[in-house]
Amino acid sequence: MTRIIAGGARGIRLAVPARGTRPTSDRVRESLFAGMESMGALDDARVLDLYAGSGALGLEALSRGAASVDLVELSRPAATIARDNIARVERSLGRAGLGRVHTVSADAFLRGSVATFDVAFLDPPYELGEPELTATLEMLAPRLGDGGLVVVERSRHSPEPSWPASLELVRQRAYGDTVIWQAQ
Repeated sequence: MTRIIAGGARGIRLAVPARGTRPTSDRVRESLFAGMESMGALDDARVLDLYAGSGALGLEALSRGAASVDLVELSRPAATIARDNIARVERSLGRAGLGRVHTVSADAFLRGSVATFDVAFLDPPYELGEPELTATLEMLAPRLGDGGLVVVERSRHSPEPSWPASLELVRQRAYGDTVIWQAQ
């Protein structure tokens, strides 16, 4: 189990898939979200969480003031858990209809979507190759609103993502074996 760290749903426990996902640690989420809140990036934001797993990143954003969250997770068992986690957070916030789960690949979602987002989280499996991540970022870029923020979480052994021309790296932080890159 993991939990929502802060905001309106603070303390809510989230279920985590038994296998196939790598939940972001509380320490990493706390640091990441503190920086995002200081930028005002979450206020009424439309959030996209690709490779969502349990949905912890997107749901933390929802708890901290985002307007909506779309969780994209290909694994059916993980998507079912993400739906249950959305329901927990929505109950805690006293509002329904804030989150949606899409059980498709990240690329299929981006190819079929016309929505725009203010914040996008990408925490792909470590085995996802750099060419595949680059292609996903290229598809994501047109789906970002003005000043949209992209957050990529990878292994410390992974190179910096290749950013589309419309995005520029604004922050990079390492936490043990995890590196977070943020681009706008």
